[in-house]
Amino acid sequence: MPAPPKAIGLNQGWLNWGRHLFASPGHALLSLLILGGLAKIVPSLIEWGLVKAVWSGGPADCRAAGGACWAFVGEKFRLILFGIYPHDQQWRPSLAIVLFLAMLLVSANPKFWRRWLFWMWASGLVVSALLMWGGIAGLPFVADDRWGGLPLTLILSTAGIVLSFPLALLLALGRRSSLPALRSLSIAYIEFWRGVPLVSVLFMASVMFPLFLPEGISIDKLLRAQLGIILFTAAYLAENVRGGLQAIPVGQSDAADALGLGYWQKMRLVILPQALRLVIPPLVGQFITTFKDTSLVVVIGLYDLLSSTKMALSDPQWRAFYVEGYLVAAAIYFLFTHLMSRYSRYLERRLASSGGSV
Repeated sequence: MPAPPKAIGLNQGWLNWGRHLFASPGHALLSLLILGGLAKIVPSLIEWGLVKAVWSGGPADCRAAGGACWAFVGEKFRLILFGIYPHDQQWRPSLAIVLFLAMLLVSANPKFWRRWLFWMWASGLVVSALLMWGGIAGLPFVADDRWGGLPLTLILSTAGIVLSFPLALLLALGRRSSLPALRSLSIAYIEFWRGVPLVSVLFMASVMFPLFLPEGISIDKLLRAQLGIILFTAAYLAENVRGGLQAIPVGQSDAADALGLGYWQKMRLVILPQALRLVIPPLVGQFITTFKDTSLVVVIGLYDLLSSTKMALSDPQWRAFYVEGYLVAAAIYFLFTHLMSRYSRYLERRLASSGGSV
């Protein structure tokens, strides 16, 4: 058994990191150029973003100060976060955001990966929908064309990821099936959805799809967009899962057959856990892509976080301070995507140290 690795102190870690920066003449030159650029840019950013920044007041105060106008964020943060959702009812999307974040935190702990987690998500999505729509328990009805901001982004991305994953598993298994018809249908589905951009899928779901419905039947625009995101995301996730399935040695399947396990038992207990562990990075990468791609729903008249920020900047008095608005939106996107990336690394380490079991 190899000896356990020695603990690396903080100073030694920084020393090793510094040595990598100057490991060769080329590395040293590039490091000096980067450090010189940072030394020139960072003080100016601090002066603009903190020293000369305006934290409260009006547009005139921001123009006079010459720094960042964070007062714009204080003035328009409700519009940025919630879009045109009724002002006096914005506690409802706030509660929906808290509910989504709570479900994500619970789901992030492998100890809670049990059957009841499915029912938690099913009930959580229903409660979130009732909060957003209302129309019951004395809550005023709010049409989904007035939804916007961060709640809409979380709903579209989270529901798209959660609901597309089971379909992706079936498509990946179908593409590797020994049944020619099932394999051909799975391949056709995956290649079709991977061959078109998401913006065209959303456009078709919003504009063209209603033309094929019988007269008198209509499907909500938000539901059509959500369905398009689910079907599109499932095709990409299916290819990621298929890559993991192909990496599993044939002996694993043979051993499961020797134990007398049926097909679905073999997949659920032996093959899929190992395959999914191998493809955690590309899966999380697709999750991050789906979260960011929700900004495309603006083409069908839905206003996500980025579109709500643009709406806030339509006020002529504050239009000059668009940088601050987009920085806030970028910070929110970065926070969620960074947390997903860090969780991916944590999950890889945990599964590697436990041999794949949770």
